[in-house]
Amino acid sequence: MRLKLFLSLLVFFISHAMQAQKNPILPDFHADPEILYAEQTGKYYIYSTTDGYPGWGGWTFSVFSSSDLKKWTDEGVVLDVKSELVPWANGNAWAPCIIERKQNDGTYKYYFYFSANNPQSKRKEISCAISNSPTGPFQPLDKPIITDADRPMGLRGGQAIDVDVFHDPVSGKYYLYWGNGFMAGVELNDDMISIRQETKVNLTPQGGTLDTWSYREGAYVFYRKGTYYFLWSVDDTGSPNYHVCYATSSSPLGPLNIDSEHYMVIKQNPKKEIYGTAHNSVLQIPNKDKWYIVYHRINKDFINGGKGVPGTHREVCIDRMKFDAKGHIRQVCPTK
Repeated sequence: MRLKLFLSLLVFFISHAMQAQKNPILPDFHADPEILYAEQTGKYYIYSTTDGYPGWGGWTFSVFSSSDLKKWTDEGVVLDVKSELVPWANGNAWAPCIIERKQNDGTYKYYFYFSANNPQSKRKEISCAISNSPTGPFQPLDKPIITDADRPMGLRGGQAIDVDVFHDPVSGKYYLYWGNGFMAGVELNDDMISIRQETKVNLTPQGGTLDTWSYREGAYVFYRKGTYYFLWSVDDTGSPNYHVCYATSSSPLGPLNIDSEHYMVIKQNPKKEIYGTAHNSVLQIPNKDKWYIVYHRINKDFINGGKGVPGTHREVCIDRMKFDAKGHIRQVCPTK
């Protein structure tokens, strides 16, 4: 009887372990993951920077789908910035974001924002591609919608990269955030491809150090229980120290409030050979107060002193993200 019970428990735990999520969740090298739950299909999607190229020189964006956040299916390339469909760009396809918008007639549109290199300006710029399906085909605009000229007045340096799009559930408005070395925020017009210039603000978090919350890039915004959470990445994407911090606000355009005791979201764990855990997106399970952070880390074989330049061989991971009773994000422990 005891042996039968033991065997039953053993089968249960083995089965449970086999079903558990394993990091990384995507094959090969991918970075800057953007996760979307699509109401139209009832599935989850991850869009990424294609990694593994010298100088972060990838030129395609791929999408992966899942019904359970465990098994992911490669749905193929959704956009090639070297194609004739994107005449203004020639490579460096970086850090996409996407949003699903339900139309008045009940159909859905997907707005896919991305940055790429513009050889004319010799700068990274941001544009948008539109589809009726989360897996495409996407029809890109023939020009950028965000350039250096669109940064808030007084800001210098950095690039127009790392775009994030946010739908405010309170006002119903849509917002765009971007910047490397700065965090800019602006309200989108109803067409979703142009910005309300008069709403532009400089949201760059102030203070901090490379060990704490000194802002670098990768802004991401979400809303929970009356609070707007602003997440960003600290340090260089090639550094093992690359990590995520956060601030809160009562508005989608700030100002931001940093709690000096509660600001860390996720950081490296060298003892487990987990490095450079940053550039994230956030997922709320529909109709539940259950949250996940999706981020990339540097493959341990390509860390400083490894096989190649650190930061160009990154892999996508997912972990639970929880809050305390006061709404602070509890620091996430990155897992394997």
